[in-house]
Amino acid sequence: MSPDSVTPGSVRSAADVNEQIRALWLRAGGSLSATERAEYELLVVEWAAAIRGGVVKAA
Repeated sequence: MSPDSVTPGSVRSAADVNEQIRALWLRAGGSLSATERAEYELLVVEWAAAIRGGVVKAA
């Protein structure tokens, strides 16, 4: 996944992003390369945004 493939303001749910994070770790065998680390960091940011969006909607 390239940094360009993550759209700002993504509408994916936190569960969807979390599933992608889990899949990344499984593919990597528990040890991330530099490229995988960059992908992971983008996914975590997206996941956190999705969580915050869910909290705002619930409030």
